[in-house]
Amino acid sequence: MAGYRLFIGNRNYSSWSLRPWVLLRTLGIAFDEDMQIFAPVSNREAFRAFAPNGTVPCLHDGATVVWDSLAIIEYLAERHPGVWPADPAARAWARSAAAEMHGGFSTLRNQCGMNVGLRVRLHAISPALAQDIARIDELWCDGLHRFGGPFLAGPTFSAVDAFFAPVAFRVRGYSLALSPPAADYAARLLALPAMRDWETAALAETWREPGHEAEVLAAGKIISDLRAK
Repeated sequence: MAGYRLFIGNRNYSSWSLRPWVLLRTLGIAFDEDMQIFAPVSNREAFRAFAPNGTVPCLHDGATVVWDSLAIIEYLAERHPGVWPADPAARAWARSAAAEMHGGFSTLRNQCGMNVGLRVRLHAISPALAQDIARIDELWCDGLHRFGGPFLAGPTFSAVDAFFAPVAFRVRGYSLALSPPAADYAARLLALPAMRDWETAALAETWREPGHEAEVLAAGKIISDLRAK
């Protein structure tokens, strides 16, 4: 049995869970998975049985409990090579970009919530959303140009790519317009085996959480629903 146990939420919705999950899978770090179903009413108190803050993701490593996606990734970086780039300049840029994603882009999060199985036509793109999309594009193009690609901080997938993996699902799900280099990068993320495995499992989910579903309907019109009925 793996030493790590990662608690995650529903794959259709849980963008925060996707980050450490896709990193662990892509880097080949063994772990056990424990998926928790989002309840119609907040189940934060129930989640406190495994996470001090009552949210997912949460990593257990024996008696050590690590919560919050950024803390989990930094914990893993202390124990495994390749989580962050080896090159100091690339590593500094990658940490900065990941921190910007972790703490920013609130309009993108709120108006384009991750829902892997849906394709949505937005009612409108507000100035704030357009600003978030433009900054994502700028950031991705900067990393790809600065470090030569095909990933944001160089030739190999690292934590900074994991932080933007949920954005790739949003780009496709809401048909967000990006420049060719940024759009190609989003497609590369979606083509990763771990991302395809996450998507396959997400599409098989039959559970619907009303709050997440309502967010999508507030943002736009559902063009197609690829999830299992």
